[in-house]
Amino acid sequence: MTVGGWVKVHRKLLQSDIFQNEKLLKVFMYCLLKASHSEYKQLVGMKVVELNPGQFVFGRSKAASEMNMKESTVWMYIKLLEKLGSISINSNNKFSVITVDKWEDYQSQESDGEQQNDNKITTKKQQNNTNKNLKNLKNSSSSSGGQNKVIDFYHENLQVGVSSTPYVYQQIQHWMNDFDSEIVLAAMKLSAKKEKRGFDYTEGILKKWVEAGVQSIGDARKFEQSFIQKGRMGRAKRPSKEDFDLND
Repeated sequence: MTVGGWVKVHRKLLQSDIFQNEKLLKVFMYCLLKASHSEYKQLVGMKVVELNPGQFVFGRSKAASEMNMKESTVWMYIKLLEKLGSISINSNNKFSVITVDKWEDYQSQESDGEQQNDNKITTKKQQNNTNKNLKNLKNSSSSSGGQNKVIDFYHENLQVGVSSTPYVYQQIQHWMNDFDSEIVLAAMKLSAKKEKRGFDYTEGILKKWVEAGVQSIGDARKFEQSFIQKGRMGRAKRPSKEDFDLND
């Protein structure tokens, strides 16, 4: 049987008896995922079984292996699902054909459109949040000029080819609350020199500076100079002034 297609599960499942029993829920989801999403012919031994949407050939041994459960346990929960009216079972002496009742409820054609609309709404909401965070950063009353420089530098040098989320702007705000904006800008400049996009590398620099007790541009310059001179960057040549000039 092909594994293509999808199933739709409504949130009302949370209030169902099935959801309250983890093994019963596992077996139910197994049935949903095994059911054919279109008409299908399956060869079982020497017999061709014609399956309709929502049906699948069930064998206790195979199901037990796939779900890592005992055969008796699997069959007990299969029968319980039948009693609950969730599935129907048509058995012979070799195998069973299980039908997921109300299969169309799990295959509503509205789902694709609904998902696309949900994605559009989510994307629009994320963009609005991003714009809101950016506006809050630029309009902050404390050192707004310096903050504008930080954001502008980030956009022009570090954001290129990188998708920025509201979390990124929150992190930039966090560091500007802890550090002077000029120090954050200096860390961004070092990232730009290394051609490190996004904010992760910059944040790594800032964390190192915090651990080293950096409180000013001068402290940061001394730390970076010492860092290079100790060979931690793997350079064999003597560092030049440009290597740690944070005012470039």
